[in-house]
Amino acid sequence: MTEPIRLCEGDITEQEVDAIVNAANSDLVLGAGVAGAIGAKGGPSIQAECDAIGPIDVGDAVVTEAGGLPARFVIHAAGMPPGGSATAKSIRSCVRRSLELAKERGFRTIAIPAIGAGIGGFSSQSCAEILLGEARAHLAGDTPLEEIRFVLFGEPTYRIFEMCRDAAKVREQMDRLRLQRRP
Repeated sequence: MTEPIRLCEGDITEQEVDAIVNAANSDLVLGAGVAGAIGAKGGPSIQAECDAIGPIDVGDAVVTEAGGLPARFVIHAAGMPPGGSATAKSIRSCVRRSLELAKERGFRTIAIPAIGAGIGGFSSQSCAEILLGEARAHLAGDTPLEEIRFVLFGEPTYRIFEMCRDAAKVREQMDRLRLQRRP
């Protein structure tokens, strides 16, 4: 069986999945960073759908079609206000909502960037810990998701996510060993 949480370095706009997640602002304006790349490669129909929906609350998420992207849908996760910064609370909330939307729509595959770690100004390590924790918690419940793929821009961010994922695996193994040793 394949690992349900995957890490890869690359371009999220090239992912062939049910949905990609956009690191959005609450006005749903596809300006720069991940959002800008989605708008540029997916075409103006994505921004037009966002304009019809937005604005939304920071920490919320909404779904649009994916325009010319290989993914079927885009989940716009509002991790920050326009011109503002992401917080642990906003990142946790918007990724949780994104995973709920994926579940509601029956998606099997989703690709997520390092929400808040770029333009949002949030630390990559804290971002990795939050996103990976939310992914594990979601997969522990009832969900149609078979793969949560974190698509990370650049090797440094990839390595930070890899370190956090591996640290969590070691903690889980140590917890299992401690339980086995109890009389």
